[in-house]
Amino acid sequence: MATRELLAALVTAWHAQGGAEVAIESVGGVDAARRVAAGEAFDLVVLAADAIERLAAAGAVAADSVTPLLRSEVAIAVRAGAPRPEVGSEAALRSAVLAARRIGHSTGPSGSALLALFERWGLRAALQPRLVQAPSGVPVGALVASGEVELGFQQLSELQRLPGIAVLGTLPPALAIVTVFSGAVAAASRQPQATRALLDFLRSPATAVLAREHGMAPA
Repeated sequence: MATRELLAALVTAWHAQGGAEVAIESVGGVDAARRVAAGEAFDLVVLAADAIERLAAAGAVAADSVTPLLRSEVAIAVRAGAPRPEVGSEAALRSAVLAARRIGHSTGPSGSALLALFERWGLRAALQPRLVQAPSGVPVGALVASGEVELGFQQLSELQRLPGIAVLGTLPPALAIVTVFSGAVAAASRQPQATRALLDFLRSPATAVLAREHGMAPA
């Protein structure tokens, strides 16, 4: 879901230069990986790099087509109009986390990395009753906007355009959680050459400009 809006913009640019018609289906990463592994008929797969590598090892995508595309950082959000805690340093972020009544995180690799950070701080057990994992395909920002959680962590690209929330920024540099998204041609693709052409376009200079507009950077 983190790449949904950016991929839509890139496909629009692809069509503008005469590229073949592309239909995008955006779902949670866990669901996407399961469906590709089951052999569902997709041409191109874009997922977190570790998920793509597992699919390549299983033969569900062509290993020689795996291409790093995007880098995405985790950001922090609160409900619009709520107090904005300081999160610019490790100490400040730790204090904000301890003060939050409910904390939202994703099902993907960024959520796992956040829980590992809490573990490193020695806070995982204490925070557990306050942690809320967003269901696959549901933005953490939606939980923040509804008031279900007070502090939300997810990819900046998934937070920055959501109504009802305020983005505080990304994690401090020393704690940055970065997900690399890769693309690959699905083993079930019926038009692998055309798909490779699209994959080449997605890593072209046009990607860099649009990626930054959507809170990401080229990998």
